[in-house]
Amino acid sequence: MVEGTRIGAYRIVEPLGSGGMSEVWVAEHTLLDRRAALKVLRAELSSQPEIVAQFFNEARLTTAIANPGIVQVFDFGFHTDGSAYIVMELLDGETLRRRLARCGALAITDALHIIRQVARALCVAHARGVVHRDLKPDNIFLVRDPEVVGGERAKILDFGIAKRLGDRSMNTQDSAVLGTPAFMSPEQCRVSGEVDPRSDVYSLGCVLFVLVTGHPPFEGDKASDVMSRHLHDPAPVPSRCAAGIPSAIDHLVLCCMAKEPDRRLTACELAGAIGALFRAPYFAGTYERATVPFSGAAWADAQPTLPVTAERPDLGLLLPANRR
Repeated sequence: MVEGTRIGAYRIVEPLGSGGMSEVWVAEHTLLDRRAALKVLRAELSSQPEIVAQFFNEARLTTAIANPGIVQVFDFGFHTDGSAYIVMELLDGETLRRRLARCGALAITDALHIIRQVARALCVAHARGVVHRDLKPDNIFLVRDPEVVGGERAKILDFGIAKRLGDRSMNTQDSAVLGTPAFMSPEQCRVSGEVDPRSDVYSLGCVLFVLVTGHPPFEGDKASDVMSRHLHDPAPVPSRCAAGIPSAIDHLVLCCMAKEPDRRLTACELAGAIGALFRAPYFAGTYERATVPFSGAAWADAQPTLPVTAERPDLGLLLPANRR
């Protein structure tokens, strides 16, 4: 591919990035003058039906969700030379991994705004029966959006290994390790083939941990070491790993990273719990603290102090009454 190449209704403008399986270009619709990101599967891979099916699976599942928190897909198909391609919206911003590299650990409020937006998008994806299976800072993109609180919208990228519940067409992948070890749920690490929406919540808990502490919950010299820790080690308590983290964040992380999927929050519950935390200063009568709801007396007055252990997080603060 070179600048000026015509693919479908789009003309390639300039390179945007590349990976092991594909190249991404800035492209422009020849009639609408709309710019987009055009992802082209490498030629040697476009002749392999299983890889092409996985590649197009990303486009189909992303389109099925149709949510502002999910990157939008405009088109997909084959170029005249046989290369498979996907046309997606061109995003203006940076990945969450890039933000962390620039800024280090984020302010608590900023971290929670991002996680709440991602949880809301996941809530819709899970309702459609779609499990992402590779949530991590690389796959969360922060887009400038003045209509959103804080001026940024978080969008989930890369549904390349996502799966629709009940779809057995991806059985060949279920026998392989899928995901990124630092953010994989215990069931992913076991390669059990029984990964469901609760696995995404575990991964999102790992992302929240990174945002507030600056490092993943489990680290190791080898991927197998990290996966073993996800399987066997208690989830670390964020406030014991970095200063200035309130107990509310401990609750959220531990309720997402419970070893047993049934003990985790759902994505919808996680979004709701964060929303309740943002409203806490108002209930406490400390309106002037509304922009920093997790500091000082505002938090102490708004919520009771509950015991938190890595082995068994107390869900009473976060779960609805019918699940306590």
